Amino acid sequence: MKQRILAVAMAAAMMTTALTGCGEKPADSSTPNATGAQANEIVIGGLAPLTGSASIYGIAVNNAIELAVEQINANEGVLGKKIRYIDYDTKNDSTEAKNSYNKLVQNDKAVALIGDVTSTPTLAVASAAVKNGIPMITATGTAEDITLSGDNVFRACFTDPFQGDLMANYAHQKLGAKKAAIIYNIADDYSVGLAETFESTAKELGMEVVAMESYTTNDVDFKSQLTKIAAKSPDVFFVPVYYQDVALIAVQARQLGIKSTLLGGDGWDGVLEQIGADNASAVENALFCSQYSAESDDSALQQFLKDYKEKYNMEANMFSVLGYDALHLMVQAIEEAGSTDSAAVVEKLKNIKYSGLTGEVTFDENRNPIKAAAITAIESGNYKFQEFYSK
Repeated sequence: MKQRILAVAMAAAMMTTALTGCGEKPADSSTPNATGAQANEIVIGGLAPLTGSASIYGIAVNNAIELAVEQINANEGVLGKKIRYIDYDTKNDSTEAKNSYNKLVQNDKAVALIGDVTSTPTLAVASAAVKNGIPMITATGTAEDITLSGDNVFRACFTDPFQGDLMANYAHQKLGAKKAAIIYNIADDYSVGLAETFESTAKELGMEVVAMESYTTNDVDFKSQLTKIAAKSPDVFFVPVYYQDVALIAVQARQLGIKSTLLGGDGWDGVLEQIGADNASAVENALFCSQYSAESDDSALQQFLKDYKEKYNMEANMFSVLGYDALHLMVQAIEEAGSTDSAAVVEKLKNIKYSGLTGEVTFDENRNPIKAAAITAIESGNYKFQEFYSK
């Protein structure tokens, strides 16, 4: 999960971590300003990895939430009250996440939760949140089991299988593909989830999956797998991996004479920066889906990208966009409920109709978002937004 400029954004985020907090927040986010809610405020809790290996994701989500809170509070707040956002650094650790959750609920009296950011700690927190019934939205946790934890647990992002299913439908309906090939990283859950779903959906639609090849993390030579694929001459070649591997696979595929239309998921964002101008032709006319497109002309999205850049001196990415939407989903549900009563807010979330940065959103019976995906093409060495697509 994984927007273009991520390579640049990662470096920038790490350099600007010290700038990410609200002005009144102490440097140590494990010690909030005060405990308990005041009569004129609504406390919303946040859990995110703000330090460690996953901090690039946590910082992006948390920054966007803080920006949203700042804007909402400057515009009358919620139910006549200001939002008080209290966040904790979970360090991408399940134990830290559960301990931080307990602080938010028991000490800080949070009435809602946005978090966690990655799937494993989010699953740990979800099991605890179900016991309290507190409304919870993860902006970016993609594991399917997260929302199956209980009726009060929601997510703002696609699940991994959703993307595989959607791209198989796109290949069939929009591209008229008859034959498909797949290569995926067998050691990566994200890649496996997309690949397996694409394969099963493609077969259901009557497409022939002529090759399904795998590799493992840190592999750099894919010629054996690609030679087998080249011999099958597929119409489309699905590469559901992250942009670093896409750059290697695409170049080697073209060298071996594969002319298929390359397809991918949101892990492709950043591939042009990775592959470089000299090799950009390897991904020419490729198509991938994502949660949003920075090239969209949606005025709300473009304003957010501008505001985020001005506030944090870095580009927003997919995690930022989803964090912003997650906070606004929760706030809309509280407003529609007319209170912070957990059961009432959860019920409003289940039936919400939300228009946000990632499009029009409702939730299915498992509290996963129903929304279109942004299809982006690569043309003449540039990303070009094609359309929002839903099967």
